[in-house]
Amino acid sequence: MTLALYHYIGCPYCARVRSFLDQTSIRVTMKDIHANPAFRDELVKIGGRAQVPCLVVDGKALYESADIIDWFKNKYDPSGNQTKN
Repeated sequence: MTLALYHYIGCPYCARVRSFLDQTSIRVTMKDIHANPAFRDELVKIGGRAQVPCLVVDGKALYESADIIDWFKNKYDPSGNQTKN
């Protein structure tokens, strides 16, 4: 499973997701779209828009901080092999 969180430092919704990840010790690839414009371009190519936070799971975009946190709580398998049912 490939995971990447597109975010930027000043975004309060991104901070909510980053805080959850820190509290649960979940590590994912972090892609700051303000620090690296190429990440913004990637995000638009994947999801069709530059909205953050966006969790990309195996090439599929998931937007909205609450939905991302719920995905981790209900679908994330820390072994990285697959998502939970």
